[in-house]
Amino acid sequence: MMEWEVLFTKKAAKQAQTIEQRAMAALRLLIEDLRYKGPIQHDWPNYSKLVTKKKVDRRHCHLIKGNPTYVCCWEVVDNTMKIIEVYYVGTHENAPY
Repeated sequence: MMEWEVLFTKKAAKQAQTIEQRAMAALRLLIEDLRYKGPIQHDWPNYSKLVTKKKVDRRHCHLIKGNPTYVCCWEVVDNTMKIIEVYYVGTHENAPY
């Protein structure tokens, strides 16, 4: 079975460098899950598909709860080639949804 390729936008890569250590540990686990299980992540807290105006497959979940709550948002770029792109990592308050 082919693994998914998980990419980061430049912005998301920079954002990931600024999150606290617990959130970074959770992000690493999420990336592994995305790589091996694909974009549907029902086991992660507050996982959901995001509603967009364009026909874009975007999803998100919480990395850690509390104050602040950290989230990760990703998009399925290509289902056939199995490519996922993380476009946001950071606090819930600043999330682009």
